[in-house]
Amino acid sequence: MDYKECLDYLFQQLPMFQRVGAPAYKADLKNTVDICLAFGNPETKFKSVHVAGTNGKGSVASALASIFQTCGYKTGLFTSPHLKDFRERVKINGELISEAAVVELTQRVIAKEFDFSPSFFEISAVMAFDYFAKEKVDIAIIEVGMGGRLDSTNVILPELSVITSISKDHQQFLGSTLEKIAAEKGGIIKPEIPVVIGENELSVVKTLEGIADTRKSPFYDVYAKSPFIPTDLPGSYQRENMRTVSKAVDVLVSLGWKLNRECVEKGAMNVIPNTGLRGRWEQIGTMPKIITDVGHNEAGVRQVVDHLRKESFVRLHIVWGMVGDKDAKAILSQLPTSASYYWCKPNIPRGKNKDELAQEALKYSLEGKSYKSVDQALQAAKSEALLNDLIFVGGSLFTVAEVLPDQILEFS
Repeated sequence: MDYKECLDYLFQQLPMFQRVGAPAYKADLKNTVDICLAFGNPETKFKSVHVAGTNGKGSVASALASIFQTCGYKTGLFTSPHLKDFRERVKINGELISEAAVVELTQRVIAKEFDFSPSFFEISAVMAFDYFAKEKVDIAIIEVGMGGRLDSTNVILPELSVITSISKDHQQFLGSTLEKIAAEKGGIIKPEIPVVIGENELSVVKTLEGIADTRKSPFYDVYAKSPFIPTDLPGSYQRENMRTVSKAVDVLVSLGWKLNRECVEKGAMNVIPNTGLRGRWEQIGTMPKIITDVGHNEAGVRQVVDHLRKESFVRLHIVWGMVGDKDAKAILSQLPTSASYYWCKPNIPRGKNKDELAQEALKYSLEGKSYKSVDQALQAAKSEALLNDLIFVGGSLFTVAEVLPDQILEFS
């Protein structure tokens, strides 16, 4: 079984939620517990920080990993989903897990012959735990896949729990109100383990504070005026994320982790080279300038639109593709009516039909044409844009993944 065959096994036989949606969702920890047991409970063999939230959790997790790495710790990082390569999900000091390790771990899962079908994410999480344990990392930063309470990552006992901003997303699984979603995210709060809460609405803070109080977990709240750490991550919305990182670092220092200010600041300013984080207000072209961002829910799109207003351009061209289970009304109603739109469908089963998207967009005075693929839509935007225009590509991380170059491009 080679690497490609392993990926085929993971993607086809065990489809991931991000690709097919609800059929792949398993709101149960039993399978993860059983797989961990079969692997010798690797989740107990390394220290960790657990990061949940609706928006910003990938940035916060990557920033913390970069800081620990810069401060001399052998640091694991588990994130999801990936954009270009499955191995992006599992890294140590910024290095992707090897293809050989993925093959070996996948074969071990198959050999166990479980009496259930493990999900893609269950296997991915335990694969990461086993890899971090074998490589003897000093600490691993573990990002929640979805929710928290029933997420496969919620079998770890971390040094610190971190919950970033919470907004409406995946309501069909997590609940229809912010309070219900917060209760699911707050499921990662462990008894007597400190928790840092990012900037959130008061109702969310109160919900999470109630969970922490019940579990006697030290509670640290981040406010709009809390100090932040400067970062190389582009986008004004990163300031909010770096406030959460700053508070998390303070708590970790109080727990005995040696994170001096100099290496903390250096780590925060080198998140992209240290972790390879992609798709956060990433520029992929110039003349015309092309920017892409993975913001895809109501709050994330609001941040994108706010940041677009700060860009300089003559005309704005937006290449937009979504998945079908998002709240199209809440998202499309925020987009600027002055832009020219290029509607497309990301190449996944969950992708929203491009023509349906174009028709729905007309309700919000968003005009444009639809294209057979993300690439065709981008090429059309390039052919119509002038040198001083701006092309933005977004709507889904899968739309972004289809246009990202393999390597990060440098622009002066």
